[in-house]
Amino acid sequence: MPETTSSSLDTVIREALQALDQGLDGYTPALTPQVVGRVNSIGKGIARVSGLTEVRADELLAFPGNGLGLAFNINSREIGVVMLGEYQHLRSGDEVYGTGRVLDVPVGENLIGRVVDPNGKVRDDKGGLRYDERRPLERPAPAIMDRAPVTTPLMTGLKAIDALIPIGRGQRELILGDRQTGKTAITIDTIINQKDTGVLCFYCAIGQRASTVARVIADLEKHGAMEYTTVVTVKGDDPPGLKFIAPYAATTMAEYFMEKGKDVLVIYDDLTQHARAYRELSLLLRRPPGREAFPGDIFYIHSRLLERSTHLKEELGGGSLTALPIIETEAQNISAYIPTNLISITDGQIYLSPGLFSKGILPAIDIGKSVSRVGGKTQLQAYRAVAGDLRLSYSQFEELEAFSRFGTRLDEETRKTLDRGRRVRAVLKQSQYSPRTAAEQIIVLFAVNEGLFDAIPEEQIMAGEERLHTAVHQITDIAEKINAGKMLSEEDFKVMRQTAKEALAALEKE
Repeated sequence: MPETTSSSLDTVIREALQALDQGLDGYTPALTPQVVGRVNSIGKGIARVSGLTEVRADELLAFPGNGLGLAFNINSREIGVVMLGEYQHLRSGDEVYGTGRVLDVPVGENLIGRVVDPNGKVRDDKGGLRYDERRPLERPAPAIMDRAPVTTPLMTGLKAIDALIPIGRGQRELILGDRQTGKTAITIDTIINQKDTGVLCFYCAIGQRASTVARVIADLEKHGAMEYTTVVTVKGDDPPGLKFIAPYAATTMAEYFMEKGKDVLVIYDDLTQHARAYRELSLLLRRPPGREAFPGDIFYIHSRLLERSTHLKEELGGGSLTALPIIETEAQNISAYIPTNLISITDGQIYLSPGLFSKGILPAIDIGKSVSRVGGKTQLQAYRAVAGDLRLSYSQFEELEAFSRFGTRLDEETRKTLDRGRRVRAVLKQSQYSPRTAAEQIIVLFAVNEGLFDAIPEEQIMAGEERLHTAVHQITDIAEKINAGKMLSEEDFKVMRQTAKEALAALEKE
């Protein structure tokens, strides 16, 4: 090495040492005492910790190996901790530290289109996640005076719901039914129908199989819905603590957008798994069991979650958070503990019948047991004019159909009523992944109400619907009025009737 280079290097080192000496002059290290706890025992999803004398309720605790836990049970002898990640590596005697903060989750625009777990860790292959801020998992629901009436419809694209059980933005509508009756299918169609509406969607999968969640994500990507959807997922083999915090995490992420004045839809699939995870944690932590072994505060954990769904006043941005919780019933028992709790919390329910599902009537919505306590006020004017009496007449048809099975002789008027009812039922059928606009739904419902389908065989009704869907695009001014929620005039109905007649006339000849 040349001599000049060696001397210059010595000079640099000498100057660095002098700067370090000057920086250390007068420095006195400050000692911060820290309380350290110890793991007494570790179980399935929980830990028992002692020594943390100043821990607070719901405080986040740090375990070795970047493990996290939530202080759940606090007494003088030990703390019951819910584990929020991997805990198999922990042993009795390991050190535990209090973090002095509550559990929080990342929020921000970059969450849109991503798949994450409740802690905000990515579960897709799109790289790391950059977020705007972190917000507490548990947040108080908006005050009553901060809420505005639900006035805007949330269109699902499904005729049976939009016409008979309408949902408004800011409403909480429960979807319940036995397993494999199409509950998730309804919510996926609803997400797909929000394209170009400005509604952001959050799909929270709680304890679902990885293959099921992957299929849902693939369906959303296929129909371009992942562009405005965030998936929060917890697998079935994840710790019960993660299942418990999942819906709260999804709600906190969604509230960020609601408070910015946007409309958000959150789907909890499903809260049965959430309730079971909370029951498992409560029993492991020796909390007193109640009805069906659920703890006494099982109602509260769901009410404090769903009360966060609302429509905010214009002064606060006017955003809304619509909740569609899903519950799985057993043997069609909607009067079980968890279903009745959620029915009393929500603003209505959509009940899916396994009997209708087995008959191929899809979506298998039992109109008689389903209700919307708020959405009717948000319904578009055209629905009120066309489908106002449809719910009552359809319920009467179902009752008459059940009664007619006991006899063979029916008068002409009864036979006509049954024929019309069967066509209404056929019209309310809808294939998955084919949501319809309001105008496409209205012209079909109008045609069946006017009896234009009476001369068409039931097996050709679907073909007739397709003709009407095409025909409605010929009357764009009426379609725009329907989608805008304006009242249709008598002249508009005449044009619609004539358009529907011409569209179905060729089908009658066939």
